[in-house]
Amino acid sequence: VAMNPINTVFDAKRLIGRRFTDASVQSDIKLWPFKVIPGPGDKPMIVVNYKGEEKQFAAEEISSMVLIKMREIAEAYLGSTIKNAVVTVP
Repeated sequence: VAMNPINTVFDAKRLIGRRFTDASVQSDIKLWPFKVIPGPGDKPMIVVNYKGEEKQFAAEEISSMVLIKMREIAEAYLGSTIKNAVVTVP
């Protein structure tokens, strides 16, 4: 994180279901080192440098990437394919 704060995305779930112009989104943007811009339909889009290109991702896409990585780690640990899982958040 300290080495690359602009491309370290966190709190993406806070953007799901919100508009870029929402007051809560605007206040959060001031605290994040990564860039958030308005996308189609006023949807907040997270801008990162990914594989040498500047890309825009929706919060749902970022969350999906996290879940995919969690699945890969679990499958490597267990040594088998995971087909069903339940993820809970406190």
